[in-house]
Amino acid sequence: MPMWDALYSRALERAKDALPRTKGVLLAYNTNVDAIKYLNPRDLEDRIEKAGKDEVFRYSEELPEKITEIPHLLGGILWSIRHGKAAELFVESCPVRFYMKRWGWDELRMGGQVGIMANLLGGVYGIPVIAHVPQISKLQASLFKDGPIYVPKADGGELRFIHPREFNGDEENLTHYIYEFPRGFEVFGIKAPRENRFIGSADDYNPNLYIRPEFRENFEKIAERTELAIISGLQALTRENYAEPFEEVERHLDILNEKGIPVHLEFAFTPDETVRKKLVEILGKFTSVGLNEVELASVVEVLGEKELARQLIAHDPVDPIAVVKAMERLAEITGVRRIHFHTYGYYLALTSYTGEHVRDSLLFAALAAAAKAKLGDVRNLDDVDKALDVPVNEKARDVERRLKEEFGLKKGIAKLDAGQLSFVPTKIVAKPKSTVGIGDTISSSAFVSEFALRA
Repeated sequence: MPMWDALYSRALERAKDALPRTKGVLLAYNTNVDAIKYLNPRDLEDRIEKAGKDEVFRYSEELPEKITEIPHLLGGILWSIRHGKAAELFVESCPVRFYMKRWGWDELRMGGQVGIMANLLGGVYGIPVIAHVPQISKLQASLFKDGPIYVPKADGGELRFIHPREFNGDEENLTHYIYEFPRGFEVFGIKAPRENRFIGSADDYNPNLYIRPEFRENFEKIAERTELAIISGLQALTRENYAEPFEEVERHLDILNEKGIPVHLEFAFTPDETVRKKLVEILGKFTSVGLNEVELASVVEVLGEKELARQLIAHDPVDPIAVVKAMERLAEITGVRRIHFHTYGYYLALTSYTGEHVRDSLLFAALAAAAKAKLGDVRNLDDVDKALDVPVNEKARDVERRLKEEFGLKKGIAKLDAGQLSFVPTKIVAKPKSTVGIGDTISSSAFVSEFALRA
């Protein structure tokens, strides 16, 4: 696909030139430690048999809202394998948390959308970031990369911004258990159509959206040091606990809006329907939202578009016409100016404004994601260059053809009544080293580079 190869090269050079001009990004609210387990088919089958195969299979068809027993956990893992989709559920049960701890892990990594984005934006791109870290333990702090990554610390009435390792915190470890599987992974005749993971979150801070006193008491001062903001971590809230944290989130949004700071919401699978409805209700206070097909389907479902929600998860690759309809409906109802949709094989963005910088930011994000998949970790901006030789997804040709026929797409851009539609086919790494954090890499790279390129 020569045209796309040329567009990729150009976008990379433009983004590398523009990113260092970004003055500061605020990242809130979720940071944790990821304990990653690479699943073994025989081991998983044995565990399912012991837990009760019929019960586990029931939850593999329809996810529970949270994990209170072992069949919920194993059923959730099986759901992700069956669909090749990522999902995350809160682990409420202490016995299940102990079960996961005894099951063990293969490696520990930085986790949480804020932690992953801080290491990418600050540790790789060199952009100053201020991160909200709910609990700064020694392990958590050690997982942050070197670079302009800061947390606020109130010290004798003075607010200082220091690297997490300088905080000298000895707070709790917040552990999320990540169960990874490759494409073709098979148990009981169920084969994964693509690589992905299931997440069991086992901490009591992020699910309740704990916000540190430093942020509550000094948010205006913190906001003054940034020009962009990314908010994440709202996904584990429930109808029982969302009211108070949402009040604080809305206060923060009002401050950011008053200062004219563009804000991106990084959506994640949100099981509680009440919380999804509330997110839709306040989405107009955000400039941008990023989501995949499962998340977009869950949102349009609460808008009453049940058939459209079904279409979004009925096909692989995802039907792009259904995606655009869903994006247009979401923009129409909420007023959000930028919707970034990412799925395996292609990305779309619907924006109320126009310009090639939108498409180019998606291209840069796709390169960053491919570099992470290929290398396991991106150490610096030059590492992103190493994704240029990763092939462009050939299966996206049909997606591009349909968008051309329906919307007159040219070089990845089409004008719509709602604004501009941007499309890019992604680069596919055949055997990725890991999938954890790729969605956060995509969304933060696209959002930050778009505004850097526009400037």
